Amino acid sequence: MTVRANGLEFDVRIGGPEGGPPVLLLHGFPQHGGMWDEVVPALHRAGMRTYAPDQRGYSPGARPSDVDGGYAMADCVADAVGLMDALGVDRADVVGHDWGSAVAWNLTVNHPSRVRTLTAVSVPHPVAMSKARHVEGSDQKERSAYMLLFAQPGTAERVLLEDDARRLRRLFNPLPESTVDKYVTPLLEPGALTGALNWYRKLERPDIGPTGVPVTFIWGNQDPAIGRIAAETCGEYVTGDYRFVELDGVSHWVPDQSPDVVASEVLARR
Repeated sequence: MTVRANGLEFDVRIGGPEGGPPVLLLHGFPQHGGMWDEVVPALHRAGMRTYAPDQRGYSPGARPSDVDGGYAMADCVADAVGLMDALGVDRADVVGHDWGSAVAWNLTVNHPSRVRTLTAVSVPHPVAMSKARHVEGSDQKERSAYMLLFAQPGTAERVLLEDDARRLRRLFNPLPESTVDKYVTPLLEPGALTGALNWYRKLERPDIGPTGVPVTFIWGNQDPAIGRIAAETCGEYVTGDYRFVELDGVSHWVPDQSPDVVASEVLARR
């Protein structure tokens, strides 16, 4: 369904029993709310109500053209709050992956009354991520080098879309072709990939403190973008109950590769 918030229209996948405990699911790049399709059935069976929006830049009705005025982290967090307000959700278990995890961390720190628990997938606390780039012996700076390309307007679109979107498709390794098509096809629409990349073009230095909300952080140790130092120091920025789940042999696309683990960890917080 379409939900209006902050003057924009968001496509939101809603499922599970009406009146069930709410779960807000925030996707990352370059996916959409459908990335949770294999996670939500277990949550629904447990009686939970799920809300999975296509975030700013991904929903056609929520795709500002002004990078500076439309894609700050504060805007993305405001979207999450606005969607919760519009949906009548006072407080939710929040789950985020990739950029969705970054939004979820900021939401948790800045609006703790709206977050019951946080399950962050793949991307740790933003300060842990930032500091890992400067730790001696860390390869996080090299792992994050792709962001420099993604921040270049026009160039990134050309590089990722040329040759039948070969490089865009390759980002999803080792997911099967049918799953890759599910994510790539919407990004071939005019303006869609630019909306997704605009998050990188308004990349800001993290300036948030720790959170006291209960947190579970799930990380695949074959993730090419997030190294061990960033993952293992995440807990330093959580003052509440904290659980670190390392998945051996799993890459960045945890909800696609290990949906049962994600669902079970969310349910373990109930």
